[in-house]
Amino acid sequence: MTHTTGGNDTTTAGPSRRRLLKIGFGAVVGTAAIGSGTPAAVAGGPNDPTIPTIATKVKNLSGDAETGWLGAPWTDLGIPVRCPDGSMLFVCGDTFDGNGVGDGNWYAPAGLRSSSADLNNLRIDGVVGGDHARSLVDEPHNPVGDHRTTAIPSDVFVVDGVMYMHLMRGVLYDTHHTDFWRSFDNGETWEYLCKWPADLHGGQFQQKTYAVADDGYCYVLSTVFNRDVDSGMLLHRVRKESLGDPGAYEPWGYDNGWRWNAPAPTTVFGTRKWGEICFRAMDGKYVLTWLNMDPLSIRAMVFPLPTSDLTRTPEQTMILPCDPGQEAGNLVLSPYGGFVIPGSTFGNFHIVVSQWYVPDPRNYRIMQYRINMVS
Repeated sequence: MTHTTGGNDTTTAGPSRRRLLKIGFGAVVGTAAIGSGTPAAVAGGPNDPTIPTIATKVKNLSGDAETGWLGAPWTDLGIPVRCPDGSMLFVCGDTFDGNGVGDGNWYAPAGLRSSSADLNNLRIDGVVGGDHARSLVDEPHNPVGDHRTTAIPSDVFVVDGVMYMHLMRGVLYDTHHTDFWRSFDNGETWEYLCKWPADLHGGQFQQKTYAVADDGYCYVLSTVFNRDVDSGMLLHRVRKESLGDPGAYEPWGYDNGWRWNAPAPTTVFGTRKWGEICFRAMDGKYVLTWLNMDPLSIRAMVFPLPTSDLTRTPEQTMILPCDPGQEAGNLVLSPYGGFVIPGSTFGNFHIVVSQWYVPDPRNYRIMQYRINMVS
């Protein structure tokens, strides 16, 4: 079995994502490029005591057949959020409208919409932009050295009828800053709120994901946005009415004991290489899903409180990589992402999985999977 890592070097399977962001290529490719010829460590093996789960593919959500007619045949991430009007918006990363990845117009981020938010009836039947996809906010893809900038979403969520979106800005895996936006019209237009410097907390506040709790707070987990770099995972909380105030984020840290508003945040999960992360309050508990880089797999953890000890929380393996032609069950060719779809319960748990297989630029899409979770 082989797998891909999304690293920054050319590999046997093809050039990496970051190399394809070069100006000379003329376009960007998938937010989490896959392309490593190194053997995969198998999740759930003797040196990886995670809990296996059962996964079932529900459908492709994007692709030439599914979303080509909307000007978004090639896209990834698809962070799902249930809008105040009852629709489901999938906020995507680098999106193209040509004949394959990197061809045609380049939008980032983009919004694909399902008029139904029913987990059994999700179908992209609209886009932000009318009848053709467009970028949700301005991103000129400026040249920086021999690369171009982009705007990658790390989370989208709703608080009290207002939608919020967090973006990571700059050259891929070399974040310049992150910024925060809100929408009052179901994601059609976005208003800028604030930004954070990329080096805040040693860079470990770049990739953020928000769990909206029922105690007046949002709880925020964050990591470095670079899969090739070991990063801790930090925990903050912020009052719902203060989401756009960077000074209102309170760190959880160890200072003669664990407490809020410690002098500095302390990693709650040691260090490892992180891909995409998604943190949600659900069914009276909390769930974290993420792309694990070593061994490559999409995983989940379920725990009772935001401050639970994640180092002692069992990890559940949801999706594993595979070779071409071997996709079945939880085996997915070049997987990444793993965002929880709103409306999920622990008895009916659905995630969005991305796919980018470098040798075939048409294998760049988002997909819906149902997972038999252990809660």
